[in-house]
Amino acid sequence: MPSSASSSAQKARQALAAQLREIRLDAGLTGRALALAAGWHGVSKVSKIEHGVRPPSAEDIRVWCRVCGVPPKRTEELLAEQRAAAGMWTDSRRINRAGLRAAQKSVRPAFERSALIRSYQPRMIPGLLQTASYATAVLTAVHQRHRVQVDDVAEAVAERMDRQGVLHKTGHRFAFLLEEAVLRYRLYDREVLVEQLAHLERAMRLPSASLGIIPISAVRASSAHAAPVEGFTMFDSELVSVELVSGHLGLTQSWEIALYAERFSALAAVAVYGAHARKLIAAAQEALSK
Repeated sequence: MPSSASSSAQKARQALAAQLREIRLDAGLTGRALALAAGWHGVSKVSKIEHGVRPPSAEDIRVWCRVCGVPPKRTEELLAEQRAAAGMWTDSRRINRAGLRAAQKSVRPAFERSALIRSYQPRMIPGLLQTASYATAVLTAVHQRHRVQVDDVAEAVAERMDRQGVLHKTGHRFAFLLEEAVLRYRLYDREVLVEQLAHLERAMRLPSASLGIIPISAVRASSAHAAPVEGFTMFDSELVSVELVSGHLGLTQSWEIALYAERFSALAAVAVYGAHARKLIAAAQEALSK
């Protein structure tokens, strides 16, 4: 897993490993003594956990804390960190192992249970706003890029289109932010992009959603948090899903979610809406005709 794609997950594992080492040292135990008391064969397991080479399981945490005399409350805190670190990173091979439709279905519950979904995209139209043709192009590229064995692009597209029904359900709100470049990238056939831009303009009329477009000419110098970043989607204040080339990060720590919320607000502040946003879409449509 490349460090650029996994830095948050790796840092979380290293932070947990450092805490476990401190706990052992505070208990006055050597690695060998801890391994012996835990019933582990040899000291290598302790060393690998403390150096972040081997992620500890929940049971490893419980045994470690019992041997070192850690109070129950502190044990629960460490277990929560272990769960968060373990669930952070999912690589694309694992996501798509059972096919693209299964991957699409796996994320649906997060969309359906969230009252507020905020999505920032610097490269492509977000899934909830895609046409079937655009989604087909996107998922076909995913199928080819990751050499997915199951040929179920059409079924995956149908699942993605059906998920869009959440846009019309009461109790749900959506905030979308797109970099203007998203409107102009010629990633797919012209006909696909023409249809997608027209659909995007119609989507702006949805009562449940707001759409902001960040102009290429936007002045961002006044805010250190308004620079373009990787695409991400926020589900309430519970989860941030970060899209990377080789997989997804699922962030659940409150301090990380707060950072992304701050970034989303800063980006929203330099975006344009309504008539101004429609002008940018119209300009992109005109550019496609040339």
